[in-house]
Amino acid sequence: MSETAPDADADAVIGIDSHKSTHAAVAISAPGARLGSLSIPANSCGYRALLDWARSLGFVRAVGIEGTGSCGAGLSRFLSERGCPLLEVNRPNRQLRYQRGKNDTLDAESAARSVLAGQVTARPKSGTSAVEMIRHLKVACDSAVKARSQAMHAIKAIIVSAPSALREQLNHLTGKMTLLRHLAALRPGPLTSTTASAKASLRAIARRWLALDAKIKDHDANLGQFTQQLAPDLVQAHGMGTGTAAEMLILIGDNPERIRSEAALAKLCGACPIPASSGKTNRHRLNRGGNWQANAALYRVIVVRMRAHKLTLDYVSRRTAEGKSKPEIIRCLKRYVAREILGYLCCPAHPPAAATAAP
Repeated sequence: MSETAPDADADAVIGIDSHKSTHAAVAISAPGARLGSLSIPANSCGYRALLDWARSLGFVRAVGIEGTGSCGAGLSRFLSERGCPLLEVNRPNRQLRYQRGKNDTLDAESAARSVLAGQVTARPKSGTSAVEMIRHLKVACDSAVKARSQAMHAIKAIIVSAPSALREQLNHLTGKMTLLRHLAALRPGPLTSTTASAKASLRAIARRWLALDAKIKDHDANLGQFTQQLAPDLVQAHGMGTGTAAEMLILIGDNPERIRSEAALAKLCGACPIPASSGKTNRHRLNRGGNWQANAALYRVIVVRMRAHKLTLDYVSRRTAEGKSKPEIIRCLKRYVAREILGYLCCPAHPPAAATAAP
């Protein structure tokens, strides 16, 4: 159902609140007047209806979508393919929610007004090429790694409380793979004792661990192939590798032009300080925002470089002499590594030689 204002020639800004089954859209004019609203199903027919409705209002100045990386991904790709100017909208202001209440139409109107006020400038990821494939593989690989760890914890817990004869037999086995293969080959027989039930459980979990391990190796091989194709220089840089390259590619997306500066990438990674000054106090605080998977990847790179990378070691020595603590030095190095990654992924024609040599 929809309601539309009679003025169909006004420029329109569209705000969309996305959900799994339906999307709510509200259009406002350049002066801020509400032009109409629309609710559509989250499928291709609904997407076409939304586009036709938006174009009937006049020139579409911008479309702000909430949830472009989840429920709104399909609509975002549909509109992008048809040349609509898209912007990614964060969740509505909570203070306004307390004052005005909440429903899908109000959220969509809030998204449109955020775009009109210039508070929203981020472009959504396109999600249509190799980086989206990397993201899918990374999700599968991470979930398999987590399940493999849980399986190993379960095996250890069962062995600790297993009957004495079985526990002593297994304690003589040395090496993780030797133990797992032995467990996978157990023959518990009829489940008539606690020893048989423990063997049955251990065999099932060990076989699950081995299957997950094989899948993880397959995912790692595929991720290595994709990252080598998309960011060969980044993969070869000191302390980087497939995992870091995959995280950074996922962070930036298939359209790296959306990252406008080194500061923007640092903010996405949570590697930039936040001003926290007041009155005569002039200070900054640690940034708790951003993508913390990417932030953790930066930390791993720095830990590796602080062991054997000459430029990084020289920098650490110099900053330590200036009175900086180790956490403060690591925060500075995160910014330099983010700058280096920007050169590899967003400016591939001029990759940096060594970002950590910066002052």
